[in-house]
Amino acid sequence: MNRYARQILFKPIGEQGQRRLAESRVLVVGVGALGTVISNHLVRAGVGNIRLIDRDVVEASNLQRQMLFDESDVANALPKAIAAKEKLSNINSQVQVEAIVGHVSNENIEELTKDVDIVLDGTDNFATRFLMNDICFQRGIPYAYGGVVSSRGMTALFIPHTTACLRCHVKEGAGTGQTCDTVGVISPVVDIISSLQVTEALKYLTGNLDALRGTLQTIDIWGNQSYDISLQSKDSACPVCTHDTFPALERSPSSDTSVLCGRNTVQIHQKQSIDLAQWGKQLSSIADVKQTPFLLKAHVDAQKEFVLFPDGRVLVQGTEDPIEARAWYDRYIGS
Repeated sequence: MNRYARQILFKPIGEQGQRRLAESRVLVVGVGALGTVISNHLVRAGVGNIRLIDRDVVEASNLQRQMLFDESDVANALPKAIAAKEKLSNINSQVQVEAIVGHVSNENIEELTKDVDIVLDGTDNFATRFLMNDICFQRGIPYAYGGVVSSRGMTALFIPHTTACLRCHVKEGAGTGQTCDTVGVISPVVDIISSLQVTEALKYLTGNLDALRGTLQTIDIWGNQSYDISLQSKDSACPVCTHDTFPALERSPSSDTSVLCGRNTVQIHQKQSIDLAQWGKQLSSIADVKQTPFLLKAHVDAQKEFVLFPDGRVLVQGTEDPIEARAWYDRYIGS
């Protein structure tokens, strides 16, 4: 226990709380910007069992904000989950870290959340967040949401039967479409949001429920703004909180994704509609854009091109792998 002496001296945790942390099991979905900070804090705090899942490999552009990685990980093209596990095991060998290289879907989400006490969000897209929200509320597992872009961030701890859920505050298809790959992100907001996520998780895991914040917190550290929305009010139209249904779990995994045979293209139909003019402006900073009255082409590089249609369809050209296509879609198109 000497390793955690300073943490044990913090009275709300103490020796009993430290033992509870050692017995806890946590799932971290996404080991990028948020996920590396989250898992670093959890391992140093002595959370006993941590399961990581991520589908990507470490790239040079990650090093600006993804704190567990270094240039050797880039040179070796290590999957993020594997690189993170190696670093975390060197930080605290007493913690059991399980690393899974893969894509989270409703085919594996039940197994991923098996026996975990809390799920922490390190993802970059709302499709996966709604999936986490739905499985957590179905199974009664707290869900620590977090998201960052530019200098802005949002976070909340959603607790089944106690608070509203993510769907009460964010509607499917209502996202701005801004991602870190289109408008950028600064590292400090990543550290702040992920640290807030872990703080609420530590409160919950150590039994300090009275100290939970109970709000959806939004901050803009460049614009010097911050505000909170209470999580007590549930949306009367929410399928999860009001009607006890879980849309992300009921949807077929391939319902919005299809491979166009022989065209090196995957179609993703996640949005209900797309404003071509708006997206032309948004993508012009990172792609060569050509717009017609019927579609928008965005040529990002020699490997990937997107074709957007007003009815919400997006063709991801340059791959026939649905998982790779989804990763590109999430990076450049978003929710």
